[in-house]
Amino acid sequence: MDVSTKIIFENETIVALNKPHGLLVHRSPIAKDADEYALQMVRDYCNTKVHLAHRLDRKTSGVLLFSKTEEENRYLSSLFQDKLMCKSYKAIVRGYTEDKGIIDYPLKNDKLKVQDAVSHYKTVSRYEVSWPHGNHLTSRYSLVDLTPETGRYHQLRKHMAHIRHPIIGDRPHGCNKQNRFWLQKFNMTTMLLHAENLRFTHNNYGLIDITAPMSPVFSRTIHLLDQASLS
Repeated sequence: MDVSTKIIFENETIVALNKPHGLLVHRSPIAKDADEYALQMVRDYCNTKVHLAHRLDRKTSGVLLFSKTEEENRYLSSLFQDKLMCKSYKAIVRGYTEDKGIIDYPLKNDKLKVQDAVSHYKTVSRYEVSWPHGNHLTSRYSLVDLTPETGRYHQLRKHMAHIRHPIIGDRPHGCNKQNRFWLQKFNMTTMLLHAENLRFTHNNYGLIDITAPMSPVFSRTIHLLDQASLS
């Protein structure tokens, strides 16, 4: 992959990548099958050491932020910790979601510690399509905007599953029947969660607003649902 085509923002101390679905952020012992990593690719592109300002799941696409200096890394980390980074995501989920809502549901971390977790969602579009599924003659889906107030592990994925609107393609938190359906009908294995926008005010640069275009598979899926919609 030519990483230069995926750079969506850069200045003297910051660089942002539109991370593709399936690309690991950094080397991990639990993903030994991978031979490409976002961190190393951006280091090679910048020809200098860079630091991860935050993380995205391997299956999630979208805005991934890096700093070029340790001082900038500490500053960006403080913005994330102080909830001064506004992050917004797009997702395609099973069923019809409410117009908007707040999911306030604590989650356990990898050490089984319970942590507060809050997410906001807003419905962008709803689709009913003539694809029989189980006992239903049609299938329903929603395109939603998601805004995490906290930053817990797999937060958006777990929260959408909690309200029974799992993200399409999510494993293990999603719906196995839906995932199997999309694999068999459309040969799709991608999780439809995209980190679309990251916005914050920087002491030196003012407002920084970074938007990552949707991946081709995400855009194609929206087009497919639009074309197949019964309404």
